[in-house]
Amino acid sequence: MKEDFILPDIGEGIVECELVEWLAQEGDVIEEDQAIADVQTDKALVQIPAKHAGVLVKHYVKEGEIAKVHAPLFQIELSASAGSTEAEPAAEEKQETKPSKVEAVTQSLKTEPSTSRKVLATPAVRRIAREQDVDIAQVPGTGPNGRVLKEDMLNFVEGGQPAVSANATPAAESAVDIIPIKGIRAAMAKQMLHSVSTIPHFTFAEEVDITAANEMRRTLNEASEDSEQKLTLMAILVKSLSLALKEFPIINSHVNDAGTEIHQFSDHNIGMAVDSPMGLMVPNIKGVNRMSLAEVSAEIKRLTKAGRAGRLSPADLKGGTVTISNIGSIGGTVTTPIVNAPEVAIVGIGRIQSLPRFDSSGQVVAREIIQTSWSGDHRVLDGGTIARFNNRWKQFLESPMTMMMTLK
Repeated sequence: MKEDFILPDIGEGIVECELVEWLAQEGDVIEEDQAIADVQTDKALVQIPAKHAGVLVKHYVKEGEIAKVHAPLFQIELSASAGSTEAEPAAEEKQETKPSKVEAVTQSLKTEPSTSRKVLATPAVRRIAREQDVDIAQVPGTGPNGRVLKEDMLNFVEGGQPAVSANATPAAESAVDIIPIKGIRAAMAKQMLHSVSTIPHFTFAEEVDITAANEMRRTLNEASEDSEQKLTLMAILVKSLSLALKEFPIINSHVNDAGTEIHQFSDHNIGMAVDSPMGLMVPNIKGVNRMSLAEVSAEIKRLTKAGRAGRLSPADLKGGTVTISNIGSIGGTVTTPIVNAPEVAIVGIGRIQSLPRFDSSGQVVAREIIQTSWSGDHRVLDGGTIARFNNRWKQFLESPMTMMMTLK
């Protein structure tokens, strides 16, 4: 018995998505709950699993095309265990002659874990890889961000040398890689354009001495035997920011679309900008005000790992109340971030610098310094509010023991 898989609701308000990659091909034997396809909404990359075991008969949507919610995505011939006796012999035959793509990828990961990576490539290039029976992850990409171009694939198939990067090609022969603005990149562009067009921004910058906070972090990490429990500076920044928010709750607000109401939240859902393969994403740590420092650290690690793999869920991306953008992890000291509407404030963190400063005795000493760069919505906040709030946050970071009085 054949059955169409109907694409279900995969997020609030989402009516369509891009079919990024088929993880199982027509003719493959599939298991219940096996990942069949990766689809890209305007918020996240989502895996679509099979509801039943059987044989995948037909793809209704090609890679790179748009799939509609509540429309058929693929068709399977159900196995005997799912209520069909006719499909079982075919399934057994396929199982004997051709392992599923998911099984092959799983076996490859077991034997060669170091080569596993999320590959950037157009559907046309992926089609060439399938036709030539080539593992696209093994092909050196010379496009932007390691994207595998058509010439990369053809060179690999022919056994030639990897293609020369487009940057090194003479202008007259330069190839152009067309990258559509869609998915996460399109959503980010739309969101940032809306924010910069509708929010009157102002900026505020201040340096913070994190020598004591970093020393506290190193001391706590030395006392921990579990490497997974090691604290990062980001965890301290997030938790101390939450403590300061308790005293300045107006920072933890949204403005409604009409610009007539301020919605002030009790929970601190602190967003953190993540540089993912699909572009900038901002998941948030829910309820930081109710979490321990160790819990904050663990959640940051989970979100960072999921973001870099392009596996953040829509729930991870919704509901943020204030955002931290840690540009210092890449480089740079001062930035002018754009407020992530409907939030009213965002802070950029610069890289740690060892700089000379005077101590209480007037002696020059080396201190660990970061720059905090705030952008605020001037309809709600003013420079004085941001300055006082940042001063309190700075106090927590420069004298970490003061946090003990407010931690719960």
